[in-house]
Amino acid sequence: MKLTSLRIITKDIKQSVEFYEKAIGLTAQWYTEDFAELSAGTITIAIGSTRTLKMFGENMADSTGSTNIIIEFLVSDVDKEYERIKTITEDIAQEPTTMPWGNRSLLFRDPEGNLINFFTPVSMEAIQKFS
Repeated sequence: MKLTSLRIITKDIKQSVEFYEKAIGLTAQWYTEDFAELSAGTITIAIGSTRTLKMFGENMADSTGSTNIIIEFLVSDVDKEYERIKTITEDIAQEPTTMPWGNRSLLFRDPEGNLINFFTPVSMEAIQKFS
C-alpha cells in the first residue's frame, strides 16, 4: 500500500487553491472547476469543492476543517518560512517552537481551518531521521 494523496474539501475552492499555491510554492493543475491538485514530490494535495462529495454518495463530511489532523511539510528553515507565511495568513496557531522530539514547528490554518505544520528537524536524532 502506498499513500499517494491527501484531499481537502472546501467551500471556496479558488480561495483554497490560491492559499496552498502561495503557502507551498507550487502551481495547481486544474482538472475541473471543482477539482485541482498540487504535486509535492512523494504526495499530492488534492483540493475538491464540496460539490465533489455528492459523487461519493449521500451524507458525506462537510468542509468545517479539522483539529485532529495536521498536514505536515518538511521545510529547510521554519523561521524563514514563518516570516513568509505571516504575509499569507494571520491564522497562526503556534509560532516557531522547538518540540521535544527535535523538530522546530510552525502551525497555521488554511482558509477552511485545517491545521498545517511546517517543520525543520533541529536535534541530531531528528536530522538523521529525515536525511
